Amino acid sequence: MSTSAQIGVTGLAVMGRNLARNFARNGYTVAVHNRTVAKTNALVEEFGHEGSFVAAETAKEFVAALERPRRLVIMVKAGEPTDAVIQEFAPLLEPGDMIIDGGNAHFADTRRRERELRGQGIHFVGTGVSGGEEGALNGPSIMPGGSPESYESLGPMLEKISAKAADGAPCVTHVGPDGAGHFVKMVHNGIEYADMQLIGEAYQLLRDVAGYSPSQIADIFRTWNTGRLDSYLIEITAEVLSHVDAATGKPFVDVVEDRAEQKGTGRWTVQIALDLGVPVSGIAEAVFARSLSGHADLRAASRGLAGPTAQQLDEVDAAAFADRVEQALYASKIVSYTQGFHEITAGSDEYDWNIDLGAVASIWRGGCIIRAAFLDRIRAAYDTRPDLPSLLSDDTFAQEIAAAQDDWREVLVAATRQGVPTPGFSAALAYYDALRAERLPAALTQGQRDFFGAHTYRRTDREGSFHTLWGDDRSEVEA
Repeated sequence: MSTSAQIGVTGLAVMGRNLARNFARNGYTVAVHNRTVAKTNALVEEFGHEGSFVAAETAKEFVAALERPRRLVIMVKAGEPTDAVIQEFAPLLEPGDMIIDGGNAHFADTRRRERELRGQGIHFVGTGVSGGEEGALNGPSIMPGGSPESYESLGPMLEKISAKAADGAPCVTHVGPDGAGHFVKMVHNGIEYADMQLIGEAYQLLRDVAGYSPSQIADIFRTWNTGRLDSYLIEITAEVLSHVDAATGKPFVDVVEDRAEQKGTGRWTVQIALDLGVPVSGIAEAVFARSLSGHADLRAASRGLAGPTAQQLDEVDAAAFADRVEQALYASKIVSYTQGFHEITAGSDEYDWNIDLGAVASIWRGGCIIRAAFLDRIRAAYDTRPDLPSLLSDDTFAQEIAAAQDDWREVLVAATRQGVPTPGFSAALAYYDALRAERLPAALTQGQRDFFGAHTYRRTDREGSFHTLWGDDRSEVEA
């Protein structure tokens, strides 16, 4: 077997197969391998006309087919399966070769793997890939980490197969060392959870408060998608809401169980945010909302709880309410992205990754699930001020939320009065109000902690830490 393949893909489930086809369609010779040889043969038989493939039955054949430096893409399930594949292939590689993990790996695993393989002279490139199976085939958003040397060799290939933004820029950048790529992909997915939750809340408000049907709400979302909410998720929401179930003739959303599943990256986003001390309340509420939806017995046992009497709006008021929901959705989305970028900043600082936030916003403009028109403006905000402490500190976004806040608050009043759960909208507004507050009740919290645990506190009028002798004469002492 000749060493003619410029890149290889092992793991030929839907994502791996489509990524291999993407490389081949873009003129690269691709070595393909799967634990089950039948999958390898099926890919070549079905899609061999799309480009040049080299089918390999064994790990040795696969590695032998790759030109130096070898570029080996792993597309298998995260966790132990990824480690098993690495253990199989690493002994067959030489210094300077690279293993690219395109799965949804936990960034801590990526850091460990990169460190271990670096000792063998092998570059490990943890790479976030977003866009689902369609993106993998036609152009995903790609978030590679790893060494700068590996990106010099791999980058041009990834740029060629990636999605392209409206201005033609490839949706890929070298995010940073070791686990930076998978960290950014994790946060991308956390924002995705929040985005979907907010859209779901907007749908429920339009249905339960305004009284619109799913098909009418689909039309509203299509209108929103022509403006500042223009995004992939808004676009597909309209498609889902307009779909009619063939078997029953009912709206599709009415025949689907209201129990949302999740694969774990949203939970990771929240768990790591807690470790870093970063408030991502909107993302957390989205994760908890999915979790709550799955507790069928708990929900069934609670159906008899008292609630308000629902009152639907007339046609004129419903249209006005829909406009207010658009304002609330947009403002809440800005908060979700603000929290996500804050977590990326904190992770970058913690692990010394030096992540360019403007570049991250740029590569999310195409291919990925959260691609949206306003990412252009997020990119511009960070390009103008790389040290921007928060998207809410950007004048344009701050002005838009200022203009939206009255409607945002009115929507939450209506939701509360009608008993419609809006944890995402509510968390986003609470975060916004907490940031702008002159004083927070944390001062009382510190007093309580000092009372029961002598945990000390700081004063506003002088430096140092202090403790009040609560059980004695309540005098204050320096800690």
